[in-house]
Amino acid sequence: VSPLQVIRPEPCGVCGSRIRFGKAAIKCRQCQLLLHPKCREQCPGPCVPRPHHHAWPREGVLADFAPPTPPLVPALVVQCVTEVETRGLTETGLYRVPGAEQLVREWKRRLMRAGGALPSLRSVADIHVVCGVLKDFLRGLKEPLVTFSLHPAFLQAADIVDDAACSTALCHVVSKLPPANRDTLAFLMLHLLRVSRSPDCKMDVFNLSRVFGPTLVGHGSANPTPLAIMEDTPRQCKVRRSPRRGVYPGLCRHPHPPSLPAQVVAQLLSLPPDFWRGFVGTEQENLVPT
Repeated sequence: VSPLQVIRPEPCGVCGSRIRFGKAAIKCRQCQLLLHPKCREQCPGPCVPRPHHHAWPREGVLADFAPPTPPLVPALVVQCVTEVETRGLTETGLYRVPGAEQLVREWKRRLMRAGGALPSLRSVADIHVVCGVLKDFLRGLKEPLVTFSLHPAFLQAADIVDDAACSTALCHVVSKLPPANRDTLAFLMLHLLRVSRSPDCKMDVFNLSRVFGPTLVGHGSANPTPLAIMEDTPRQCKVRRSPRRGVYPGLCRHPHPPSLPAQVVAQLLSLPPDFWRGFVGTEQENLVPT
């Protein structure tokens, strides 16, 4: 442990409150955890050394943040999802209610700087901040999870009216994703299905797909034209599902139909959970955050 004086205010890794400019602090030489001297006794252990050779870039595609062994889901995604499922499934408006923007930025910066050996998120009092970190990480990637090259194929598959044909086409397109994107998408879909089934969250597939459509699907390029943005916001619903599937019941009569990216996410959430478990289920024990 190294004693130091804080130059730039940062949150304590144990209590979460900010260590202000000029105040004393201590930092672990191995994992770089920063905390108040008085919080040293409550420091979580054992210490996990920071893997310098796996330091994360400031930005990149998803594979740049994925671990070397399957399932290829970045530790930040796993840790945020684990924290949300541990204490967030009774929160109303999960992923819809924003967390404090400053805290979201601070924690995302801190987790990114950790490069895989992540500090605990238990000290983040507001679970909506954890949700914000996850969404901000996904939005900050150089390309969305479905990738720019497969973006048109996802839109086309989700637009197929026949249920069976739509599912078959989506499964085929998912299988063409880069392994890290595919595994992370599967991990997130299983998580969002659990959120949608929580009566306390009041976040059904309709709400979740609106939140995650721009994040997971986005547009077909990094700098979409106004025309491309307009085309992704249809004036009427293109996807008409049967009541049996119930993806968007009564959606075509909805005064504000979802964007095409939101419709893609809704159709992905309608795929059988076993399909998604096929990518991450057999190695689920590797998805325990450190």
